[in-house]
Amino acid sequence: MLRQVAQGVLVHESEFVQSNAVVVEGRAGVLLIDPGVTGSELDCLADDLSGSGRPVVAGFSTHPDWDHLLWHARLGAPPRYGTARCAASVRDQLAEAGAKERIADHLLETEIAGQVPMDLLGLVTALPAEATRVPWDGPQARIIEHQAHATGHAALFIEERGVLVAGDMLSDVLVPMLDFDGAADPIDEYLRALGLLEAVAGDVEVVVPGHGSVGGAGEAQARIELDRAYVLALREGRDPEDPRIGPSAKPGWEWVSDVHDGQLHRLAQRS
Repeated sequence: MLRQVAQGVLVHESEFVQSNAVVVEGRAGVLLIDPGVTGSELDCLADDLSGSGRPVVAGFSTHPDWDHLLWHARLGAPPRYGTARCAASVRDQLAEAGAKERIADHLLETEIAGQVPMDLLGLVTALPAEATRVPWDGPQARIIEHQAHATGHAALFIEERGVLVAGDMLSDVLVPMLDFDGAADPIDEYLRALGLLEAVAGDVEVVVPGHGSVGGAGEAQARIELDRAYVLALREGRDPEDPRIGPSAKPGWEWVSDVHDGQLHRLAQRS
């Protein structure tokens, strides 16, 4: 079910790792960001939108991870935008034989096995490399592109509403996940991205992470500082004192400690 988090901005939270789809109301319809995750949840989202007479006039994928590339036929066929780098990464991924099957296989050991619609996965329209706004008839959505978590990752800042849609950053349950495959220096790229987000944080009233809880006034800056402390600890070889890992982790999210351990291992391999 859609929940309003700011004027003209609503969020649909999936049961799968608290994935957040974001709806921004415009003049003729809505901008839909990162819809997901299961077929029934996308059906629910389509029901909520059609029931209130709000057609989807544009979509946006914040980055090229499968769970941010989903769609449903009932949402229509508007342009689904992404940064030029994001769209190129998606194109390369899907050009590999059996790409969708590998994603489905990856989900076999999860609670959503067989429930994720793949037919319309990844149909992303590349925005020009110099684009700074999403082209649609609604509140300006500023594109803040960086290379921290994934190639062509972008946050969207809905300036008129004070809402920062952060993609897979600024989560209260997930630690920063570095891009070891695409970034030459994943730690520097992450710190640079946090700096870009910090530049708008003073104007942010609501922050919506890709996964986790929506944060209110002041939360964007607090989460930036928490993420920066984690990344700096990794760079300096210190054990981060982070509430998202270890005994203080939120129940059900204990596996984030495994993500942390995996990142320590990959950094050790690099050094």
